[in-house]
Amino acid sequence: MELSQAYSSLLSDMSLTLPMILITLVGLIVVLFDAFRGNHPAIPWITAVTLAIGFALAVTRIGSDTGTVYYDMVRHGGMASYVNAIVLGSGLLSVLLIKPYLERIGQHIGEVYSLLLFAITGMMLLGSANHLITVFVGLETMSICLYILTGLIRSNKGAMESALKYFLLGAFATGFFLYGMALLYGATGTMYLTEMRDSLAAGETNILFWTGVSMLLVGFFFKVSAAPFHMWTPDVYQGAPTPIAGFMSVASKAAAFSSLILVLYYALPAEHWSGVLAIVALITMVVGNVIALAQKNLKRMLAYSSVAHAGYILVGLAAGTTDGYAGALFYLLVYSVMNIGAFGVSALLEWDGKEGAEQDLDSLAGMGYRKPLLGWTMVFFMFGLAGFPPLGGFFGKVAVFAPAIDAGLVWLAIAGVLTSAVSAFYYLRVLVVFFMKTPEPDTAASRATFDVPGMAAAVLVLCVVLLIVLGLAPGLIELTGSFFDSGQMAFGR
Repeated sequence: MELSQAYSSLLSDMSLTLPMILITLVGLIVVLFDAFRGNHPAIPWITAVTLAIGFALAVTRIGSDTGTVYYDMVRHGGMASYVNAIVLGSGLLSVLLIKPYLERIGQHIGEVYSLLLFAITGMMLLGSANHLITVFVGLETMSICLYILTGLIRSNKGAMESALKYFLLGAFATGFFLYGMALLYGATGTMYLTEMRDSLAAGETNILFWTGVSMLLVGFFFKVSAAPFHMWTPDVYQGAPTPIAGFMSVASKAAAFSSLILVLYYALPAEHWSGVLAIVALITMVVGNVIALAQKNLKRMLAYSSVAHAGYILVGLAAGTTDGYAGALFYLLVYSVMNIGAFGVSALLEWDGKEGAEQDLDSLAGMGYRKPLLGWTMVFFMFGLAGFPPLGGFFGKVAVFAPAIDAGLVWLAIAGVLTSAVSAFYYLRVLVVFFMKTPEPDTAASRATFDVPGMAAAVLVLCVVLLIVLGLAPGLIELTGSFFDSGQMAFGR
């Protein structure tokens, strides 16, 4: 497409990216509404309805024709719509958990919903990128909103500290990302992903190009919480409001990983970066699971669990095959369902008045009997995260480990299985505390009341149902595989 034709096709382009346009416009409307009618009770419902409509639109477009819009800067249909559906669905479930949570802790903050909508806009842009500038704009739109959401409870010093750490380390990672983009442009003369591959095919690579690739990957590794770039994750998850931490752990990871898949699939040849990803995947799985064993705080344990799951997804990417990419996309969906549920249960069991940052796991002894719904839904989430069949978590790991074996990375798949076995210890420890440990009498935890709003209960039950369905009928792997066929994922410029 010539630049002169970009404006003439603007209306058509906007119709093809309607979910993203809708989320952005409603985000602006919510800002204005909250400015004049601060903390109005309709704001969460406006946000939820908007996300539901956006989710429905994205789902209907997964099987539609694919292509590029906005001067070939953004993709639509196929994989882009699939990732958008994950992000929008995660946002919808999170909003339904956030509303009663903020009411319970007495923090009626209307701007949280506009920040969520703008963060989701950045995530959708990130997962639909066909150009490095688009990747950067989506990455920063998402990140700035998440920095603010982390420090949402301004009276909590721990939350403010977490937000500051997140911002400083995030800015550092952004510097790497931008410098990598500049070097890649200098080496190839383009920022379009497919044109970079053309430069590689012509043999136009040098130290400048591979330095740029290395710095770009550092930026991505930070955003997906891959070790050793995971240092921010436990502190941020522990300090942020719990449902927001759950949203961050799934939606931002889905967006960043999908963008990384686009970059790897279109711009970089697998034979050059597969070994690097394999080593990072191994380190991430080991670090995440081993350190999670020593955690006494539930949110911090889930944070290191999130690091470990980033390693599992990297196993699929290290394979460097379409099956590996398809398996990673399927895993992102399963992981989103499991982690939103796990953080949702954690949010409903808080008693310390500091968003669960200080209470330890043992203080929740006997909770499976005090709150059966929370206890039994947590059973499914913990077994799913550990990878027990027939839940979706098992088939998610099969989907990323099998391509690694086919690609000759048998040692990496074995490491993944072994670290998964290690993870079973700390996941099952949660259930042991819930059902097999006697609570200590006359403590703050034993005196605390744990109300379970109907809205939050419905979200947890839905997550359990989806986890079971994804395990019994994991046919979505075929769908994600179709995104990488020549007909589904057409090249841009």
